[in-house]
Amino acid sequence: MRKLAEITHLIIDMDGVLYRGDHPLPGLRDFFAFLRERSYPFILATNNSTRTPQEYVARLAGMGVRVSPDEVLSSGLATARALASEYPKGTRVHVFGSPALRQAIAEQGFALADGNVEVVVASMDWDVTYDKLKHASLLIRGGARFVATNLDPTFPGDEGLLPGTGSLIAALQTASGVKPRAIGKPEPTMFRLAVGQMGAGPETTAVIGDRVETDILGGKRAGLITICVLSGTSSRAEAESFGPDFIFEDIAGLLDAWLCE
Repeated sequence: MRKLAEITHLIIDMDGVLYRGDHPLPGLRDFFAFLRERSYPFILATNNSTRTPQEYVARLAGMGVRVSPDEVLSSGLATARALASEYPKGTRVHVFGSPALRQAIAEQGFALADGNVEVVVASMDWDVTYDKLKHASLLIRGGARFVATNLDPTFPGDEGLLPGTGSLIAALQTASGVKPRAIGKPEPTMFRLAVGQMGAGPETTAVIGDRVETDILGGKRAGLITICVLSGTSSRAEAESFGPDFIFEDIAGLLDAWLCE
């Protein structure tokens, strides 16, 4: 049986774990005070590629928690870093996605382009149009490698479950006839990048998440300790079916248990 005392590094999901929408979840400030006091390195990992690290820093600051941009890893950043290990600087890349994703790709030295590209990187695009879908699919059909930041089909909104990145990726896959390589959760790539960034080992690194099909499944695939909190998407029954190492109601419950060890 695993013990919380074994953990030395953390990969932490945000929405549903630290906050829900614009509302901090119970124990948020105390949990980060605990991490800082114990000097536990952590990475805040999210499949949302539409915000920059600086935007997440500002969002958490508004909830009374200070983190640095270097402690934030989005699926867009993970995708850019993964591709930078495979392609030289100056490689032409077409981005189907947000300004934040374009920034992440450009900062790795890639040339943003709309034609004669080697890679098409696709993610959520709030301003998607038929012409954008058509152009990206034709580039893929023309031989460009198809890479997706993540495949989340939906995300929770005030109106219910809304179309997510995976819905747009599915349209591109159908139009191009090509299945993409995905980088974000639950694929192990993003987790391994976070572990490497911290200089950690998988056997003492834990992932904390609320969504079993991304956070917990991905953590297991990467060989990490898995902690599911029930303050977001997944129910206790769903969590138990995936068999994480720990299940808590929220990070406040996790903190209480950790302090008792």
